[in-house]
Amino acid sequence: MLKGERCVGPKCAIERRNQPPGQRSTRRRKISDYGEQVKEKQKVRKTYGVLERQFRRMYAEANRRPGATGENLLQMLELRFDNVVYRLGIAESRAQARQLVKHGHITLNGKKADIPSIETRIGDTVGWTDRGRKSKFYEMARTWQGSREVPGWLRIDPIQLEGELTAVPAREDLDMRVDENAIVEYYSR
Repeated sequence: MLKGERCVGPKCAIERRNQPPGQRSTRRRKISDYGEQVKEKQKVRKTYGVLERQFRRMYAEANRRPGATGENLLQMLELRFDNVVYRLGIAESRAQARQLVKHGHITLNGKKADIPSIETRIGDTVGWTDRGRKSKFYEMARTWQGSREVPGWLRIDPIQLEGELTAVPAREDLDMRVDENAIVEYYSR
């Protein structure tokens, strides 16, 4: 341990103090309410790959809509085109789904759509372009298809790798723990 026999007796620095030796204390301070709010906001932003200005606009739109602002915000994030592609299991990650959309491999209602932030609606269909079916991503998607469970608000055809939005996602359909009230409190200060 620390200098051999020294930590056997009463002079052990580790046992005398609550912190390790050194000038700076490694104790964690309690995070303030504001810090918790920022942490939640940043967690959601990073998860969905949204920039601050986009996120602020989405919050403003969610605030205008009827209902709970936090739930509206999470629904808007879940209904983004790149997130729907990820949730269908077409892509392994949200970043890869965003890349597939940006490179023009994915269609929305039969037309090529290359804007990841498009808000999808009930009845929208998501599929592959002809060019996308020739890509290595299509073959990779066929191999990992079924490894992740598709949420109840989406329906997928595993043979064609095409999906449809059947309902609006509920709060329970989120796979990550988020305190949306902290985000609402952050923006309403």
